[in-house]
Amino acid sequence: MNNTQSTDLIFDISKPGRRCHRLPACDVPTKPAAELLPKRFLADRPPPLPEVGEIDLIRHYMNLSARNMCIDTNFYPLGSCTMKYNPKRHERIAADPGFADLHPLQDDSTTQGMLELLYGMQEYLCEISGLPAVSLQPAAGAQGELTALFVAAAYFKDKGETHRRKVLVPDSAHGTNPASAALAGFETVTIKSGANGLVDLEDLKAKLGDDTAVFMITNPNTLGLFETQIKTITDLLHSKGGLVYLDGANMNAILGITRPGDFGADMQHYNVHKTFTGPHGGGGPGSGPITVRDFLAPYLPAPVVRKKGDQFYLDHNMPKSIGRVRSFFGTIGILFRGYCYIRTLGPDGLKNVSEQAVLNANYLRARVSEGYEVPHPGPCMHEFVATARNLVREKKVRAMDIAKRLLDFGFHAPTVYFPLVVPEALMMEPTETESKETLDAFADALLKIKEEDAEMVRNAPHTHTISRADEVKAAKEPILRWTAKHDSQGKIAD
Repeated sequence: MNNTQSTDLIFDISKPGRRCHRLPACDVPTKPAAELLPKRFLADRPPPLPEVGEIDLIRHYMNLSARNMCIDTNFYPLGSCTMKYNPKRHERIAADPGFADLHPLQDDSTTQGMLELLYGMQEYLCEISGLPAVSLQPAAGAQGELTALFVAAAYFKDKGETHRRKVLVPDSAHGTNPASAALAGFETVTIKSGANGLVDLEDLKAKLGDDTAVFMITNPNTLGLFETQIKTITDLLHSKGGLVYLDGANMNAILGITRPGDFGADMQHYNVHKTFTGPHGGGGPGSGPITVRDFLAPYLPAPVVRKKGDQFYLDHNMPKSIGRVRSFFGTIGILFRGYCYIRTLGPDGLKNVSEQAVLNANYLRARVSEGYEVPHPGPCMHEFVATARNLVREKKVRAMDIAKRLLDFGFHAPTVYFPLVVPEALMMEPTETESKETLDAFADALLKIKEEDAEMVRNAPHTHTISRADEVKAAKEPILRWTAKHDSQGKIAD
């Protein structure tokens, strides 16, 4: 439902003279509006707002909210996006006035509790990644990877190696990787995947040279496969003087099991919402802290939290820093939630998160493969990719059709058409927070859709207010506010 439709509904129940609350007449003497504002700024009639009683207004918005699909109401198997449950206790803790009411311009001496928490978060993120230096500043995962590339550029410039202009990116990479490389001033070179879904080492060797700055790799990759040759890859990059950037979007699969720093990564970002249950969706807020090796630490965004004696402070004295990448210090509320999550689970708990995520993904993969082709059958890590290409040939039913039909069964659609290396891709990630019953119900729905009449699937969804929106037009011409339409007499038009 778009904004115009939801607003039209409230006009349907509008009746002249109804109000939620009548304010008393103003008892403060004022001049007429015409004396305070130029006439051209004054409306010649009241705004055409709906007139409804309070109970009708409340019911209108409650009914609208009930149409929303969210992780608290439905299963979200979004591959590569990790839509996991957000513990409500962390929401309550983060909303504590002692933290939530702090102002970013307060003196460090008055924010010791928050600085201690952020210092602890820095320590945890370094330990989990195996990389010793950190910046909490980036506001999202994509900005985290961009920040890491800025750090790499500053490092090579400082070394006098400005000829390193190429960033290597696997063909299965997240789309933000080549975009970030371009924004950081690098040239992107695509590395092919082999038949097994992993990096083609021969293609990497052919394209790796003295002009290579960074290899951006996601491990596990977007096919849900662990790059078993990762140490060979990192050794190859280091032999040429290049750096390895680890896209940390899929850390959900390896927490407490292996560390990017241990298998050769020089930089990585975290998606706090994916890995440590910050709220996800609706455009934010996000947080994408990065960790790096010690020789890259001087170039991190300033400030970082330091500890001197028993006092914590923000260190701005970083002459080689690339500078701020975000206002103030970062998305503190999301970092706070991530800190609570890490402290709640501890090392063994984080490891169990990954083990359960991998178990759930492999179980769901096995169920889905009863009716759909899985090009890389596994075992997978936290996610896997199936394909609808056989259904396209047999019934002219595409991945998008299946995604829309799933809405009728009460499930959010998986990611479709990504990664690009798999035609008609259906990318699924169940996460560790879903039960076997939920996974079975989702798999059963997919298997049923496969056997349904093609026309029914192509015209889905059938149970929602809108069936198939024009997604291209919605992206290019978004309706961001309601504007009343008037007839020739100035009344609201039908």
